[in-house]
Amino acid sequence: MHIPEHEPKSDPVMVDYLDRYDRMSVKAARTVITAYSTSFSLATSLLGKAIRTDIRNLYAMVRIADEIVDGTAEAAGHSREVASDLLDSYEQAVLGAPHKRFDVDPVLHAYGCTARRCDFDPAHVRAFFSSMRRDLSQTTYDPDSFEDYVYGSAEVIGLLCLSVFLVDNPVTKDERARLESGARALGAAFQKINFLRDLGEDSMTLGRIYFPGMGEDGLNEQHKDRLIADIRDDLEHARKAIPLLPISARAGVLAATGLFAELTERLAATPAAELSTQRISVPRRTKAVITARALASAPRINRRKEG
Repeated sequence: MHIPEHEPKSDPVMVDYLDRYDRMSVKAARTVITAYSTSFSLATSLLGKAIRTDIRNLYAMVRIADEIVDGTAEAAGHSREVASDLLDSYEQAVLGAPHKRFDVDPVLHAYGCTARRCDFDPAHVRAFFSSMRRDLSQTTYDPDSFEDYVYGSAEVIGLLCLSVFLVDNPVTKDERARLESGARALGAAFQKINFLRDLGEDSMTLGRIYFPGMGEDGLNEQHKDRLIADIRDDLEHARKAIPLLPISARAGVLAATGLFAELTERLAATPAAELSTQRISVPRRTKAVITARALASAPRINRRKEG
């Protein structure tokens, strides 16, 4: 981690102040993920200690941006114009966070520590905020704009996670390319799964129809089957890269993949008409079984059998 020249280095008391603030900020980020996602929280618990902290710090930043565009700002009485200004301001704060060793916002402080350590690409951050900005003005998508949205909202998050996984685990150029392809595929799969399970809230509450070709009549069985097939392809593509991950990341990624694969099959078994009226979830006991299986199988995966 780069430490600016002005940071106190010799006074133990002053250093302890900063260390204590670092720890508090990390706890704040952990609180965000546990409050908003049981599946991701469970999966991240299987990651190595350092990368677990960094993934939680990244998630917290992403979650705050989501809240600006996904109804929380509106519930607080803000217009879309104000929400847009909030998003712009937050983007600039996020882009600036890696250059500040102290931030008065604990989530941004934690994120800044992670972004510095993992050398996040600012282009990925900008792509993420570009997709978030669409949520304030765009309600329907054609195939091209849908692809752009998924890239910015999910695929780049997969790439940022990969930067966390590899910061202390160098790989070859070829392995990096394959891992990046897998990370993008997994991010895309997660996003499409969330679109399906949140179909009712997105369309009826937020007024958004993400899937191209889905009109006001909703989702039909044929369209749902195509989406499920696409998600399965993404998940399979992502699985092929998992053996290349460092062991410290493998169990967590296996667990997340397994949890969302199980959710995909439950969505596939649910009639299309019902997806707008109920939110499908994975039972807690099933989650525990999937997590235990991921933890047991991760060390046994042979890197030579990938792809």
